[in-house]
Amino acid sequence: MRVSDLIGSRREVYFITEETSVMQAAQYLREKQVRSVGVVDGAGKLTGVISQSDISDKVAAENKNPESMKASEIMSRNLLTVTPEMSFEDSLRAMEQNGVYHLLVLDEENRFQGMLSVSDLLKVMAADHKERVPATIGLDGTLLMASSIASHS
Repeated sequence: MRVSDLIGSRREVYFITEETSVMQAAQYLREKQVRSVGVVDGAGKLTGVISQSDISDKVAAENKNPESMKASEIMSRNLLTVTPEMSFEDSLRAMEQNGVYHLLVLDEENRFQGMLSVSDLLKVMAADHKERVPATIGLDGTLLMASSIASHS
């Protein structure tokens, strides 16, 4: 499975501009129900990422005014990017090795394609686990999953 398989069905790529106020960024995150978004410059080039943690740690915890601050002032600039061709396993490894929860997806022309989150990877792992867990039929005819077999024996 590749990154493109995980994000391919998404219809919208969430991003804000560097000039977006931190207040607007926080509202955008809430509206879209996401934890982070890409930040692009005037030419549409990805320049950073802003997360709920950035807003909490760099604005709220410092008692700064989110209306007067720009996304570019608090965004993370050290970007960990992947390509649509990268494998599921390599993406998971990159997150683990770098201690991040999101990977920025750039195509071969460095255009921002969206984000891959740890939640995306966990959904795949959970579905894969479900498919591999053997089931059996109990004496009373009920379907038992492997985890419940021990308690019924």
